[in-house]
Amino acid sequence: MSSPGPARKKVKTDADAQASPSRPRRAAASTRSLAESDPEDDVEMHEPVKKAPARGRPKKDASKKKSAANNADGDEDAPEPKKRAPRKKKADKDDDETFPDRVESAWKVGAHVSAAGGVENAVKNAARIGASAFALFLKSQRKWVSPPLTSSSAHAFKSALTTYNFSPAHILPHGSYLLNLGNPSLAKRQQSYDCFLDDLKRAEQLGLQLYNFHPGSTTGGCTKEESIGWIAENVNRALKETSGVTIVLENMAGQGNVIGSTFEDLRDIIALVEDKNRVGVCLDTCHMFAAGYDIRTKDAWEKTMASFDAIVGTRYLKAMHLNDSMGEVGCKKDRHDNLGRGKLGLKAFEHIVRDPRTQGIPLVLETPCDDEVDLGSVWRVEVGVLNELAADRGTQKTEVDVGLVSSAAGFESSGVAVPPVSLPVSGAVATNGTVEATPAADGVAAIVHPPAANPPAASTSSVTVLPATDEQIAEMEARIKVAADKANVKKAKPKPKATKAAAGGKRKREAKKDESDDDEEEEEED
Repeated sequence: MSSPGPARKKVKTDADAQASPSRPRRAAASTRSLAESDPEDDVEMHEPVKKAPARGRPKKDASKKKSAANNADGDEDAPEPKKRAPRKKKADKDDDETFPDRVESAWKVGAHVSAAGGVENAVKNAARIGASAFALFLKSQRKWVSPPLTSSSAHAFKSALTTYNFSPAHILPHGSYLLNLGNPSLAKRQQSYDCFLDDLKRAEQLGLQLYNFHPGSTTGGCTKEESIGWIAENVNRALKETSGVTIVLENMAGQGNVIGSTFEDLRDIIALVEDKNRVGVCLDTCHMFAAGYDIRTKDAWEKTMASFDAIVGTRYLKAMHLNDSMGEVGCKKDRHDNLGRGKLGLKAFEHIVRDPRTQGIPLVLETPCDDEVDLGSVWRVEVGVLNELAADRGTQKTEVDVGLVSSAAGFESSGVAVPPVSLPVSGAVATNGTVEATPAADGVAAIVHPPAANPPAASTSSVTVLPATDEQIAEMEARIKVAADKANVKKAKPKPKATKAAAGGKRKREAKKDESDDDEEEEEED
């Protein structure tokens, strides 16, 4: 087999050289075809071939750049370039924000608001819902250890209280959900105590007066009496290591082995606390109802409070959580609902905000509010409703523009008649405003009651404001329902895609079902 010879060189002809001596071969071929079709058009034949448009972002026209430069040199007819509006700083946004009018009432109503981003943010969140009291977590409620509270955050918190006109006496910090001061395990009890003491130190750093927590549980590993003893022991330890903060025991719903679902549990803990001036109780309406204390009617409320006074003592009532209950009375389940939407009903809360025993203490909502856009939208409505139900009618709807008033007496200047606000708490404050001590009772040491901050001025009007009618209650409940339905819409979770195996199994199950249905039909025919 012979080897291939050398490649032959292609020799250019004179015609090729004349067509396009320096142009690529493909362009020359294109030019030749044009010359053959129209030999007389020499200009068209020598113009460069246009390239296809490049992919991607088109380049800016250089002529536009040039004209823009010329305009910049002093062309008066040129349009002025658009200027971007400067971004608003955080402070500017805060200045533009509007807050609902807050009415000073003898009943201090609010909600447990978010402290995300710093405890100082809780103050503004409370102002956004028109609250006169609020609760917050001082750190993560689901962690044993959290970063320390910085001095700058503490200063910002105190400054915000002044800015938005909140009294430390009406703020109720809530303890961690992990706490169990009555745990039978010594190691776990110490872990709870360390977290508990850290919370109290934070409250002390912020200048707060109250701290609320869940007492604990036996966990099924000890007797109730032993657990109560450990709870009181840890409270005594913490009181000695802090100053100025009152530890507030919350009543519980009674589920499982928890301590505090009965008034007797609370009494037994308090009896073992050495400094009784710095211990108190927060009554949660949902927990009371779930534990078996019926407070739906005025008579039932009065009976329950008489029992509380006889067993614990009304003087220990430092705060309340206002929550409706999803469960029936005595269900032992801690399931909060929006006011008027649960088994308690809105009328039950009218008794509370017309009772002189609940004046001047934080009355805090812990009802569902999951609105991600308008935080606290439901609470804003619920706070307004509670103020309307209050004896001094904080947000009474009349033709008179009441606006912001400082007390019940403020309504008189606007022409709205209200009943006198009395303070028949057992000898807490004398008529001349001096501090008095409630005498000891049932073996419990006497307690010196400090005067309430900014006590409400009593009105001299003799006109009685009647309780809300059934129609008014229904209208208020409807308002809360609309807000709650809007805020608490649960996002539908996407259904997982069915795999081939799952789909095959489903077809088999359906086939078996069809066969069983056929058998049943045959039996019926027989």
